[in-house]
Amino acid sequence: MGPRCAAYNEVQATPVKRLCKSHSIITVNGQFPGPNIEVRNGDTLIITVSNRTPYNVTIHWHGIRQIRTAWADGPEFVTQCPVKPGGIYTYRFTIKDQEGTLWWHAHSSWLRATVYGALIIHPKEKKSYPFLPPKREYPILLGEWWDQNPIDVIHEAISTGSAPSISDAFTINGQPGDLYNCSTKGLIFIIKTSSFVDFSSLTTLKKMSISISEITIFPVNPGETILLRFINAALNTELFVSIAGHTMMVVAADASYVKPFLTTVIMLAPGQTTDVLITTSLPPSRYYIAARAYSSAESLPFDNTTATAILDYDCGCLPGPTQPPPAQPILPAFNDTLTVTAFSAAFKSPTPVKLPSPVDEHLFFTVGLGLFDCLPGQICGGPNHTRLTASINNVSFVLPYSSSLLQAHQLAVPGIFTTDFPAKPPVEFDYTGKNVGRELWQPEPATKLYKLKFGSVVQLVLQGTSIFAAENHPIHLHGYNFYILAEGFGNFDPARDTEKFNLIDPPLRNTVGVPMKGWAVIRFVADNPGVWLLHCHLDVHITWGLAMAFLVEDGVGELEALEPPPLDLPLC
Repeated sequence: MGPRCAAYNEVQATPVKRLCKSHSIITVNGQFPGPNIEVRNGDTLIITVSNRTPYNVTIHWHGIRQIRTAWADGPEFVTQCPVKPGGIYTYRFTIKDQEGTLWWHAHSSWLRATVYGALIIHPKEKKSYPFLPPKREYPILLGEWWDQNPIDVIHEAISTGSAPSISDAFTINGQPGDLYNCSTKGLIFIIKTSSFVDFSSLTTLKKMSISISEITIFPVNPGETILLRFINAALNTELFVSIAGHTMMVVAADASYVKPFLTTVIMLAPGQTTDVLITTSLPPSRYYIAARAYSSAESLPFDNTTATAILDYDCGCLPGPTQPPPAQPILPAFNDTLTVTAFSAAFKSPTPVKLPSPVDEHLFFTVGLGLFDCLPGQICGGPNHTRLTASINNVSFVLPYSSSLLQAHQLAVPGIFTTDFPAKPPVEFDYTGKNVGRELWQPEPATKLYKLKFGSVVQLVLQGTSIFAAENHPIHLHGYNFYILAEGFGNFDPARDTEKFNLIDPPLRNTVGVPMKGWAVIRFVADNPGVWLLHCHLDVHITWGLAMAFLVEDGVGELEALEPPPLDLPLC
């Protein structure tokens, strides 16, 4: 076991001002974004969360395997009951054979809109990156901002059955940048860092200085190699990112190294991380880092604004009335699916991998939206007097409230869930066709789990549908990494599409983008006992029920069994 790193964090309301409007948001320790956590592979984390808000709170450590420690995973009513207002809970887990960029975030309602931060895992002592050490490193967290309380936004949508209001801005490390109305009347945040990171403390806070505009500035010197750790913490939006004049070398994603490749634009779905190297070889000046939406759904509203930060060469050219504006990057069109497809296809593992085989469980899951009929007494703000919903294999996931799923499993509590989640859709149909029968638009609301034997090899086809509206779905699996064997468009055809599988060097991820009107195939070994959520990381979709959970049974002996629950586990 590595060093033990401990921290105490208060979740609290904090007044902030963005876009010339002030209101209280929920933060950790008064910081937005929250503290960056920097540790080493092998460290044990002990993080106490004190809830000083009027809302239920849990924290998810996104991408952490949580081997045998599912109690610390964080999704409310799945692996724990939430920490109630005034309550305290301590998360305890060990980083095992993982390094790279992950992140942490609230997993209760829409608190994730402002409760999030980076979780950076450095190599063990005397180990190094599989590339030349960078001169500097910066975590870059992409976020989504509402000019109102995000909890009120989703509560209104739930009460009316309609889609929630779109965001008012995107942010880069908490700041929208200077392309928004009124944003030049706020504050500049200049992030200062050095090449040396002090690991004696769990939380390494970056020093900030203040100037005149609501934008984040990353200082660099000419001739340096910089490691940028991009994290898409946005609630509901996939994002393109580009840096004016600079080519990026992608070296890792979701805390797994990849075969390096060059690109001028990256796209991250909510939940995904991408590490890139850049070289500061341009003339000393200021260069925009810009982020805007990739919106795959046809005719649906989206936030069509652009967030900016500045890569500032040490040139003494801070903004002023006589300074030219920063150089502008070129971003793809909001619906440029060809660029997204090419970028996704470029990811490969650095070396050939030994894929788990043979496959024990062949699963086929449809993922998509739907509509509930309006019942007497309901407000129905969806299309044609309906209520919006979502499902996997026509089951719209319903969270329990009297117990978490993991507690109900561990204590054999009856009536909380069933284990009859279907291995394939109950009805086969033209999943991506234009005329899907209306009888398929209304899923079954239920709390169904799929049981897996410890050690079983699982191959899962994730098939997008065109029910009501087709779009990209970033699917995240808790407690596991998986190999992405292939992605494609149309209906998955095993006779034709199996030939497209990358069985040599597929990338290892924890979140996969299922293409609009398309499919993705993943493979993993069920070697981590517990209850593990699989869900779309567009939070509006998980709110509507686009989720399910695997129940992975204990194996043989203590090392293949779930640890006992902690004594301070919150009660429902």
